[in-house]
Amino acid sequence: MPLQNTNEVDIISLNKETGIVTLGIIDSLEWENEEEHLLLLQEKINVYLSFIESGEIYSTYEDAKGREFEIKIYFKNKFPDKCKDFLTRVSEILNDAGYYFNFQVGI
Repeated sequence: MPLQNTNEVDIISLNKETGIVTLGIIDSLEWENEEEHLLLLQEKINVYLSFIESGEIYSTYEDAKGREFEIKIYFKNKFPDKCKDFLTRVSEILNDAGYYFNFQVGI
């Protein structure tokens, strides 16, 4: 249940073709409580941003030095329309901050 572990980074990987370091969030939760689910996502994204901006990522993952970053959510389940609005806003905020944002459904 990685999404509920909001203080941990689920996945760190390096795309050797683009040189971008991806921090992945594994979301396998159902959507019966949309508000709580979105709050967990928001909290997890904020932890990831703090992990990058504090420089902690460099001591944890040495290959991150001098690279760009992407936060990517891997959804197990199709998400509701309310989540689409959230993802659009997150994308805008992260892009403005100089980070990439992506997601996929079906892990």
